[in-house]
Formats: sequence, structure tokens, C-alpha cells
Amino acid sequence: MESAPTDPVQPPFPPPSAPSADEAPAQRVVKIRRDYNNWVASETMEDYALRFTPQRFRKWSEWRVANTAFGAASFLILEAVGATLLVQYGFVNALWAILATGLVIFLAGLPISIYAARYGVDMDLLTRGAGFGYIGSTLTSLIYASFTFIFFALEAAVMAYALELALDIPPTWGYLICALVVIPLVTHGVSTISRLQIWTQPLWLVMLVVPFGFVLVRDPQAFAGITHYAGDQGVGGVFDVHLFGAALTVGIALITQMGEQADYLRFMPERTAANRGRWWLGVLVGGPGWVILGVIKMLGGAYLAYLAITHSVPTDRAVDPNQMYLAAYEYVFPTLGWAVAATAVFVVVSQIKINVTNAYAGSLAWSNFFSRLTHSHPGRVVWVLFNSVIAFMLMEMNVFKALGDVLGLYSNIAIAWIMAVVADLVINKPLGLSPKGIEFKRAHLYDINPVGVGAMTLASILSVSAYLGFFGPLAQAFSALVALVTAMVAAPAIAWATGGRYYIARSSATPDATGTYARLVARKCVICERRYEGPDMAHCPAYQGPICSLCCTLDARCGDVCKPHASLAVQWSGALRWLLPRRVWPFLDTGLGHFILLMLIIVPLLATVFGMFYRQEMGALATMPEHSAALEMALRSGFSKAFAALLLLSGIVAWWLVLAHKSRQVAQEESNRQTHLLMREIESHRQTDEALQAATAIAERAKLQAEQANHAKSRYISAISHELRTPLNSILGYAQLMGEDASIPAHRKQAVSVIKRGGEHLLSLIEGTLDMAHIESGKLTLNVKPMQFASGMAELADMFELQAAAKGLRFDFEVQGSIPDWVRADEKRVRQIFFNLLGNAIKFTQQGGVTLRLRYAREMAQLEVVDTGPGMTQEDLDRIFEPFTRGATAAAGSAGSGLGLTIAKMLTDLMGGELSATSTPGVGSVFRVRLFLPELHLPADAARRSPLPAQRKARLGYAGPRRKVLVVDNEEADRELLVSLLEPLGFEVRTAASGHDCLDLMAAGLRPDVVFLDLAMPGIDGWETLRRIRADAALGGAQPQVAIVSANAFDRGLDNGLGLPPEDFIVKPVRHTELLDWLERKLALQWLDVPTPSPAAPPSNAPTTAGRLPPRAPCQALLEVVRLGYYRGIMNQLETWGAAYPECEGFTQSMVKLARQYQFETMAEQLQKALDAAHAD
Repeated sequence: MESAPTDPVQPPFPPPSAPSADEAPAQRVVKIRRDYNNWVASETMEDYALRFTPQRFRKWSEWRVANTAFGAASFLILEAVGATLLVQYGFVNALWAILATGLVIFLAGLPISIYAARYGVDMDLLTRGAGFGYIGSTLTSLIYASFTFIFFALEAAVMAYALELALDIPPTWGYLICALVVIPLVTHGVSTISRLQIWTQPLWLVMLVVPFGFVLVRDPQAFAGITHYAGDQGVGGVFDVHLFGAALTVGIALITQMGEQADYLRFMPERTAANRGRWWLGVLVGGPGWVILGVIKMLGGAYLAYLAITHSVPTDRAVDPNQMYLAAYEYVFPTLGWAVAATAVFVVVSQIKINVTNAYAGSLAWSNFFSRLTHSHPGRVVWVLFNSVIAFMLMEMNVFKALGDVLGLYSNIAIAWIMAVVADLVINKPLGLSPKGIEFKRAHLYDINPVGVGAMTLASILSVSAYLGFFGPLAQAFSALVALVTAMVAAPAIAWATGGRYYIARSSATPDATGTYARLVARKCVICERRYEGPDMAHCPAYQGPICSLCCTLDARCGDVCKPHASLAVQWSGALRWLLPRRVWPFLDTGLGHFILLMLIIVPLLATVFGMFYRQEMGALATMPEHSAALEMALRSGFSKAFAALLLLSGIVAWWLVLAHKSRQVAQEESNRQTHLLMREIESHRQTDEALQAATAIAERAKLQAEQANHAKSRYISAISHELRTPLNSILGYAQLMGEDASIPAHRKQAVSVIKRGGEHLLSLIEGTLDMAHIESGKLTLNVKPMQFASGMAELADMFELQAAAKGLRFDFEVQGSIPDWVRADEKRVRQIFFNLLGNAIKFTQQGGVTLRLRYAREMAQLEVVDTGPGMTQEDLDRIFEPFTRGATAAAGSAGSGLGLTIAKMLTDLMGGELSATSTPGVGSVFRVRLFLPELHLPADAARRSPLPAQRKARLGYAGPRRKVLVVDNEEADRELLVSLLEPLGFEVRTAASGHDCLDLMAAGLRPDVVFLDLAMPGIDGWETLRRIRADAALGGAQPQVAIVSANAFDRGLDNGLGLPPEDFIVKPVRHTELLDWLERKLALQWLDVPTPSPAAPPSNAPTTAGRLPPRAPCQALLEVVRLGYYRGIMNQLETWGAAYPECEGFTQSMVKLARQYQFETMAEQLQKALDAAHAD
């Protein structure tokens, strides 16, 4: 098979280009469209009304299919046709016409039946692939639908007459009952119809044969004179060719019944070697075989009509099957009542059998017709109702009375269609003028194929013209043969002339000539998402996927991008350009061409309908000869006016349809354009989103890696801190004990002091590192509370002014605007930031001065520290806030850990503030801090500081019973350190090297008052040990006080699950004063001391304030630093005192000694006492 070349005529507008395979689909499937197509595709209710029957559905036996199809021969119009031919044309002419009709229908129906059974297609799909094209076959669907409702009306009218005869039901109600009774049966599809035919077939056959047998038995001479019956127009016993032709024209209208046979034969199972004989027999019986019984029934109708006439039934009523069979059943039953009842039952059964077939076939025809024109399908059931309503209207118009005229006119068009299809099947395909298979999909067909459409049109025009008498009496008599011959000749001629190019619009894998489709794997439709066999699927470039033939039929948005050259608009435009001169072409694209096309369809249809009605009325006027001329003129005038009015209305409606189509086309093009732009934007967004997702994934991985690195660093710092704090606990612990031992010589105490200072420096480095790790890990929390801001900043300035003066530097404190007395902040962390900045400024400035500027506005505190130091390069500034980083100009001259600015920066960020720096080498540096410090308005008396507790006594013992202490630590040095501290004070101390040893001692009866637990121990850790101690039922209410003494500073303040507060967590190195304070709180101890020593010989652990004191401001500044516990700041202050106030050396040295012993509380008490005494003086 050749692929169809592109139509040389270019369309008026360029068709939309099909998207390439790698592009996004031009159309998207919305949910409502998918649901609608799913509903339309319902196999149970629809019986594949709009598609071929797949192999998986063709499971009936050959006998069942044949029986269902053969049941169509039950219709009594066959008898009515035979009777009509007898009455009008005489027996001889009717006999030969009936035999010729049977021969023509059998020969024409055989190829149709074979192809329908072989390919599983109904008459509409067969017509599409047999020379008519996708839209061209809509004309034949209309013809076929007309046949179904005409015969539906005729059969229902016969049934209504039977109800009137038997039950005296008025004809109008009878029509309605007969039209509605078949609807419930047809809505359930072909399966129900098949069961109905099987159940009723035996009864029908018996009731059909019995009356003929009784007539022949009881009155063998009943039909003796029929051969000489002349009819209304003939001569008795004489053959008349004109009357034969006229009778043939009426009878041959029954050829359209082959469409109904094909509707059932499409369910025939696949032909195989095993069922070959049964298959062919089924096709013959269910296909053209019906006409054999049909011929017998038509002849039987002629005989029964003759019988009724001999029983004095008028000829106009003798053609009614009810009268025919009533006359026959009178031979069967002795009483008229029984004969009427039997006739009524037989007629009702016969008419139901045929009318379910008519209604079913009509629903298929209407479904195919409207689905292609409107791209929608409300369901086959809707068209069953539609067909029934039309049939009811025809019955009301008494169509049965004009049976001969109706069938005579209709047969000319029906035979033209059927013979055009037959010519393609039996001539074109064997000769290679058309493809071997049956292609029925919209995606692969031209909308109009001139082979079938042209042949049918030409044959219809010639035959109807002949029927109307334009070509003389002989042609008028044989108008049906004119249509037959014309179609058989024209179809091959047009196929040869066009080279068969209009059969296939685009190449596809079509079935072979045998019709044995390979059982391909079913594919899923991209729209309805159902799975169908390969022959029912096509690739849709608009949706970029496989699409089933039904969804392809219903789609109105694709614009036929799969075959732009084969659309109706392009073909019609090309035809008009071929017929009309070039100067007319521009007008064809303005909608005029579409309007002409519609009117060319509407005008012949209107003319045909009006002509039929006019002919029927004129026939009725023939019965009234006295007024025929006047009535004929009035009738012609009325019909002409009605025709003109309807033609005008049709033109308006046609023009409106053209405009609506144009509007919809423009809207669709705009929608497609917008959709294309939207899809491009969506694709762009998708690519952007993919890039963002990739970047986010990279960022997430980087973040995860950073967090893992941060956690690893925190774990490392925690581990290092633990490992450093453990030995440092022993170093500083014993240094404190040795510093308090009066027996150690003075020169050895100096060495102990050096040990303590080194340990304190190492401890400050560890704590700074831990603070930084806490901030980075988010575990540092701010203790926000009211803070004295104005006075606190003044004291801070006074303290650093002394340090600057000791180095010979100028110190300026500038307050710009008003400063609030109270703010809400973490005082310890705010002071830590300011201490680091001011301490660094004074440390690295050798000449000039340091300026502290303070501003407060809108609850933002802004502080600037300006120095005249060496300054920093931009490279140093870029990394000045990094840990362990120091400027190049400061590296050689000053000591430090390099963590001060890092911690200050991190604390500022934690508070939501900002710390920045600018510097000029050789000029100095400026550090700026911005902090959000909300102002508080507190009462005036809140500014008075809480009085310090009375001077603490030396703690050399305690009153009351001896207390038991259990020290649990795996480090022997740490255990011995606490033993050395606590036993001299009177505590009974027991030690355990592990949690298990601790629990064993307590199980043995030890009931300590206090337990000091380390965390990291072999076996079970400190937390588990504490959990078991609290779970020990033997202790009852005698639970000891427990404190964690550990080097794991990270665990302090974390949720431990045991309710242990942070104040019960003592971090190594242990400060003795902190440990003793905890014991005092938990055990409610009252410490014992010795008498206060004389000033001449002060004890080593209680320095006196003998000697001169520095001025009040330096003492107040030192007191503030002591309260913060800032060891390095305290030592820096005292070093400044040594240079600035040599006359106060005694007091300075006593403070230095207390500071080295970490007796900050004693220092604060003595400083406050000295300040109070100086104030009193």
C-alpha cells in the first residue's frame, strides 16, 4: 500500500505544526476530559459503538452471532413490501422483482458481511475505510440512521395496528407504546438483544409457519388465482418491464438492512483452521442469508395479501400484516377472537424482535454521526431515545400509508451508498486501487475521500433524477439499477483517477488483507488511560502519546496536527480553488466557503424532505378529483412558502454556525498559543526548579558536612577540655592547698604562685574555647535580666582609665545623648564583650590614647572603641574575628590566646547585634558594637545595690555531727585532692574508683550525706550511677545530696533526665570556695573559725587591709571585676596598682595573694569594707 502524498493545495492558514518527539505535548489532558472519555468508553453500555470490536470481546460462538443477526429477518415489513408490490404491480411483476431484489441484496451483502466479520467493524467504520473518508462517512451514517428510524416507524405502526385490533387501543397511544417498549431492551446492549432473539426465535418460527400450513391443508385452492392477479397498474399474468423496474426500486431499498447485519457480525470470533466451516456458515446465515428468508417472507406477504383480498378485505388494508395474518389465522382457530389474539401475539413478537435491532443500529449510526461533527458523545442511550422520538413522529404522519413512495425514493440513495462500498471491496481492493485493509481511525484518514463520496453523490443524483422522470419512463422504472450501475462504475474510475491517494492520510501499520490481526500487547491511551489493542491505537503528536480511536474522535483541540493536509477545511478550500477562478480565492477564506458547503448539504436535504411530503399529499389529493386543481395550487403555494421560510432560517443558522466555528477556531488558536507560552514558561520554571533543587541539595550537603564538622569540632574540644581539665584539677587544687599552708616557706610560695598563674592562664584558654564551642553549637543561653547600664558603663570606664594611665595613655569616655539607667540584657556577656574590646585596645596601644564613645537611641546601644595603636592591614581585618588569629603588628609584642575578639563577635551575633572594625596601619583602629538593649523603667530604690554579706569567716571546721562524704572518681589524684581538702575540715571521706564500687559500698551499709560523682568512669557512668542510687529502695528517705564533679563542661546546663540542676554541677578544676559553698547550702553547715590574727602577723589566708588604700575609683573598678570573677582582669588591675600607687603596696599584695587563691568572695568583702570605711571618713 502506498503512503498518501501531501495534498498539493495549500490551506488558507498554515496548520499548526506537530511538536517533535522531544518537545512537550501541545495539549494537556485535564481531569474532566479524562473522566468524560472514560464514561463514553464504557464497554458495558456502549458495545464499542464508536470503535472496532477488539478480539478479546469477540467471544461469542459463530451460531450465537448468526442467530442474533438472523433474527432481524423477523420484521413484518417484508410481508408488507411483498403485499404492496402485489397490489400495485401485479403478481408476475412482483414475483420477479422480489427474486431480483433477493439476488442483488445477497450479492451486495456478501462482501460487506465478510469484511465486517473479519475486521470487527460496523457499517460506519467499514464505510470509512472503503472509500468515504472520516467525515465523508457521516453522510452515510445519516442515511443509515434514516433507514433505521423509517423502518422503526413502519414496524411500530404495524405493531400499533395489532394493539388496536386486539385491545382497541387508539393508534396514537399504540404508536407511543410501540416506540417506548423497546428502549429498556436496547439500553443494555447487544448481549440482551442476543438473548431476546434466542428466546423468541422458536415461538416466532412456529407462529410464522403454522398459518400457511393450515391454509394449504384446509383450502388447497386458496391461492389458485394469484398468478393472474393484475394489481392496480398491471395486466393479469403479463410481465411489464416498467412495472418490474418500479417494483424492484421499492424492494431494493431493503439493501440497507445489511448495515444492521454488519452491526452484529462484528462480534464474530476470529477465523481459524478449527472453526473455518462454522465461521463461513455463520457469516452467510447472519449476513446475506437473511435475504433468503426475506424473499420467502415477501412472497408469503403477497400470498397472504391475496388471501385477505379474497376475503373481501380492501386492497389498501390488505397490505397491513395484521389483516394478512388474521385472514390466515382464521383457518387455524374456529373463532375470530382466538384468531385476533394469535395475530396480535405474532405481530408483537415479530415487531419487538426487529425494532430492538432497528433502535440499536440507529443508536450506533447517530453516535457515529454526531460524535464526528460535534466531538462529543452523550452516550448511545441518548440516541436510542432520539431515534424513538423521530419514529413516533413519522408514525403520527402515517408513513405506513406511503410505504411504496417512501421506499422508492429512499432506495435510490441507499443503493448508491451500499454499491459504492461494495465496489471498493470487490473491485478496488483486489485491483490495488485502494489499501487492502480497513483503516477507520481519524488519525490516518482523509476527511473526505472522493472515491466513495463522489461515486455515491453521482449515483444518487442520476438515480433520483431518473426516479423523478427526467430521463423517461424506462429510466424512472429502473432508477435503482441506475444508482447500482453508476456507483459500481464510478468508484473504480475515481480511484484510478486519483491514484488512491485519498485513502490514507499518513502511513501506519495497517492490518493485512486477511484481517488476522496479530495479538499485540495492549497499549494505554494517553487521554482516557484505558488499554486497547494495537489496531485501535494511533500516535497523537498533539498529546505526544498513543491515543485510542474514540478519544481521537472526541478531541476538538488538536487541530488535526497529525494530518494537516487531510482536514475537511483544506480539502474543501482546495476543491473550490480547483473549480473557481483565482480572483475568487480570497473570498473563500472569509467563511464563505464553509457557508456554501453547509448550504449545499442543507438545501438538498430540505428539498428531499419537502418533496417527499409534497408527493405524499399530492397522492392524497388524487382521491378528490373534484377539487384537485385548486387544492394542488394551494398545496404547492403553501409548500413553496414553507420551503422558502425554512431555507431562509437554515441560511441564517448556517451563517451563525460558520461564525461560531470561526470564533471557536480563533479562540482555540489563541488558547493554543497561550498554552504553548505557558508550557514554555512551565518548562523554564521546571528547569529553574531543578537547578534550585540541585543547588539546595548541594547547599544541604554542604550544611550537613559543616554541621558534622562542627559537631566533630565540638566533640573534639569537649574531649580535649576533659583531658586538660582532669590534670589541671590536680595542679590548681594542690596549688590552692599549698598556697593556704602556712608551713610552706615564702620563697616556695612564689613558685606555687607561678604554678597557679600558669594554670589559670591555661584554664582561661580552655574556657574561652568552650565558650566559642557552646556558641557555635547553639548550647549557650543568655541569662537576660535587668542591668544597671549607665552606672555600669561609668564604672567600666573608670576601671580601664586606670589601666590606660598605668601605661601612660590617655583615656576618654564620651557619652552622646542620654543613657538609660536600666536595660534588659545578660550583664555578664555584655561586660565580657566590652572587657575584651577595651582590654585589647589598651594592650596594643603604646602611645596616644583610647576613646570609648557611647550612644543610645531607639533601644539600640552603639559603642565605639577608638585607639591610636599600630592599626591593621585589610588582610588582618578580614580574619581578625577568626579564632586564634592575631594581627601581624601584635604578634610579637603582646601575649594572648587570640580568642577574645572571636568570642566578642560570636556573643554580639548571639544577642542579635553587630560588631565591626575599621583600621588604618600606623593610625589606629575603631571597633563598633551595636546591641539591642531594651530600656527598663524601675523604681528609684532599685538602683541601690544589694548589701554584700558580712565578712566571711575562715572555714577551718563546722559545727554539729560529722558528715560523711563519698567521692566517686576513677582518677586517684582527683579523689585524693578532695580527701586532702575535706578531711582537715572534719568530714568523714570514703572513696570509690567506679560506679559499681560506689553502689557496692552503699549496698554494704554506707549511708553518705554527700556523694561527689565523676561522669566518665569505667563500667557505668556517673548518670547511670545516680539513677541507680535514686532507685535504691533501701535508702528510702535517706537519699544523699549528690553533686557532679566532672571535667565535661559541655554537660553542664543540658537536660540530664534526672532533674539535676546546673548548680549541682561543679566543673573541674574545682575551686575550693565553690565546693565549700555548695556543701554549706546543701547541708546547712555552720562554719567554725579561729580568732582574727593581729595586724603585725596576719595569717597567710586572711590578708588585712593595713596600709594606705588606692583612691575610691580604682577600688570600685577592682570590686566590679572581682564580682565578675574575671581573673585576668583582676591581675591586670593589681599590676596597674603596683606601678601607679607604690605607697599602697601592702594592700595591693594582700589582694594579689587572695586573687591567686581564688578567694574572690573574701576580696569583695574586704574591698567593700575598705570603701565603706573611706566613705565614713
